[in-house]
Amino acid sequence: MDLPVNKFKHAIASGQHQLGLWCSIPGSFAAEVNAGAGFDWLLFDTEHSPNDPIDVLPQLQAAAPYPVSAVVRPASNDAILIKRFLDVGAQTLLVPYVQSAQEAAAAVAATRYPPEGIRGVSGLTRASRFGRVANYARRASEEICLLVQVETGEAVEEIEKIAAVDGVDGIFIGPADLAASLGHPGEPGHPEVISVVEAAIGRIRATGKPAGILTTDTIFAKRCIELGTLFTAVGIDLGLMARGAENLRKTFD
Repeated sequence: MDLPVNKFKHAIASGQHQLGLWCSIPGSFAAEVNAGAGFDWLLFDTEHSPNDPIDVLPQLQAAAPYPVSAVVRPASNDAILIKRFLDVGAQTLLVPYVQSAQEAAAAVAATRYPPEGIRGVSGLTRASRFGRVANYARRASEEICLLVQVETGEAVEEIEKIAAVDGVDGIFIGPADLAASLGHPGEPGHPEVISVVEAAIGRIRATGKPAGILTTDTIFAKRCIELGTLFTAVGIDLGLMARGAENLRKTFD
């Protein structure tokens, strides 16, 4: 059995834009509903969602039959969490709150087997198709995609150094936390935040690494794509559900 191909990794590496949806609702049923919606990628969140590896596993299984790539966000830049998500079959990870090249390098090491990294070795993981993928331990990194998240003013200043870390496949800008870091909590649309985000996209592109973002502002999402983001999440399933329910109720006032 061959190593599964990471279509998302190869797409952004070749400059093909990937449109995404953020998934905060736990459970495989919602994951399958979203998997068939036509997005290029789904982000299964465990940082700001009550998810953990045992919950993400059925989400990955639910999405697998559909032509959509799965991205998983660990709760933190933690080698044990990263190992567990990789072992259950996640091939693309978005690691939050990476502040420096050193922290980016630590995330890379967590995705690599020794001697290149520190990922623990097991021969019977879902990632290796339970030991059926030939030479999985030697080849796994070929199809693992590591995205790191810059979400503070300090991290933005380190973009070039972070991008230079071998093994970082893309840099994602987190507007909500960035807004708070810049003194505008709850205001990702603040002019200063927008200015910093737009400049950051350009700086990431200049390094040769793909840039990504999440924004539920449709106009700004299109602006980010015009500026060159290659993986752009444009909605959150929980928000779509909540606002949709509210808007339906308002039609009967």
